[in-house]
Amino acid sequence: MARPRHDRPTNAELAILRVLWKQGPSTVREVHEALGRGEQTGYTTTLKLLQIMVEKKLAERTEEGRMHRYAAAVTESDTQRRMVADLVERAFGGSTAGLVMQALSSKRASPAELERIRQLIDKARKEQR
Repeated sequence: MARPRHDRPTNAELAILRVLWKQGPSTVREVHEALGRGEQTGYTTTLKLLQIMVEKKLAERTEEGRMHRYAAAVTESDTQRRMVADLVERAFGGSTAGLVMQALSSKRASPAELERIRQLIDKARKEQR
């Protein structure tokens, strides 16, 4: 039975997606080495995760002879957007303000980050008019 598509990747799948976003299409060996899993997790585990990710439509596989290359089928920004939307809904009852206030109170933002946040707020205000 095929696994259903999940919008929210697991932690292990997210680690693999980060490799694919950074390196582009990669073999299982290249992904495995980039993860630095070595002794902790076997090559076959990385392969199995990539196969599951193809079923979930998080990754795509192309065949080059006997070698397979895997590429991210989702963008980093879309994945982050879906994960944040899910977090806002589940942890903050749909309150974007609750998420922002909690984020700003739990970790110090740099002046550059605060300026970027201010710009985003200004843009959002203009779009509401």
